[in-house]
Amino acid sequence: MIKITTPCRIHMTLIDMNAEIGRVDGGAGLTLSSPNIRITAEEADGVNIEGLQGFADRMKRAAESLLPEGKGIRINVQEVYHAHVGFGSGTQSSLAAAAAVNELYGLGKSVRELALSVKRGGTSGIGVTAFEKGGFIVDGGHRFKDKGGFMPSAASKVPPGPVLFREDFPQWDMVVAIPNDKGMYDQEEVETFKKFCPLPVEEVREISHVVLMQMMPAVIENDIVSFGAAVNHVQTVGFNKRESFIWPEFVKNIASFMRSRSYGAGVSSFGPVVYSFVDNKSDGRQLQAEVQKMLDDSVGGTVMLTRARNHGAEISRV
Repeated sequence: MIKITTPCRIHMTLIDMNAEIGRVDGGAGLTLSSPNIRITAEEADGVNIEGLQGFADRMKRAAESLLPEGKGIRINVQEVYHAHVGFGSGTQSSLAAAAAVNELYGLGKSVRELALSVKRGGTSGIGVTAFEKGGFIVDGGHRFKDKGGFMPSAASKVPPGPVLFREDFPQWDMVVAIPNDKGMYDQEEVETFKKFCPLPVEEVREISHVVLMQMMPAVIENDIVSFGAAVNHVQTVGFNKRESFIWPEFVKNIASFMRSRSYGAGVSSFGPVVYSFVDNKSDGRQLQAEVQKMLDDSVGGTVMLTRARNHGAEISRV
């Protein structure tokens, strides 16, 4: 039997949604130690997804894309987190199922080959690298002539972009709010890309400057002040700025409050997950309690205290 535990990721910013110099997408993101997707898998007749059913259809398609002819798999889903909230569940659940097939049948495929098989990473490569290696990740997007347009990962068929930077992230405490709501997905997500892109190249340059000369050095130098300032900055420019126009009011309120009580806060991907960075557990627990009350008084949800994860998915035989 194969046992797989995936991480999740937060996506901090897309970099280039202009594409005039030939590339598109690119982004920065971080792997979290929790929440997780946890499955077990064994050989079986046919393809059966048992246990928690949030990603059953997606996992079934991912497994079928890789199974050798005449072979089957039984996957038991033991732990999941919500879909369409900003954690990258589509990539993590698909790769978990694909990795289970890969291990059971000795296919010898790399994580990037698995991602191509299950059609993930077509806009952001953060989730694929989070599954593979964890840590803080910056990816270089895609050649615009290959991708052919501005679109989310779910609507794109190109392989994940190259990893430009991957570094172990400092063990700063993080407060993460998970509201009982969903961000945009499927056709609504596609239409949002169409509506806002291409973005002004001046904003691309601004984001690139912040990522290269503030965010990345802050990770290497363990500088939470500079990193938090960079997170706050990229919320105000580029695609994040456009997303903020359509956030629900409770997301705006929580993000603003968390930003005022931490070194930096942002909304992951299309949200509604909001993340923030503090430098001690005492402050983290206080902020956690205060944001939990905000959620309880609005849409409900959970606030967790977590840290970065500096390794990828755990895959073992049991």
